[in-house]
Amino acid sequence: MAKTSPAQFVQQVRSEAKKVSWPTRKETTVSTIMVFVMVALASIFFFVVDQLLSWGVKLVFGVGG
Repeated sequence: MAKTSPAQFVQQVRSEAKKVSWPTRKETTVSTIMVFVMVALASIFFFVVDQLLSWGVKLVFGVGG
């Protein structure tokens, strides 16, 4: 593999950075909102499952708070 000089490396990095398509502000906002919605739904789901498992353990073993 050929050695790359620091100047050539920086030039290649800048060239590749120009090819990146950055999301718009609206896309970023929508994605962020969707992440928060999915986190909320997942937390509710796992809370309900945890409560059901806790209830089942209490019912079967008669232990738990």
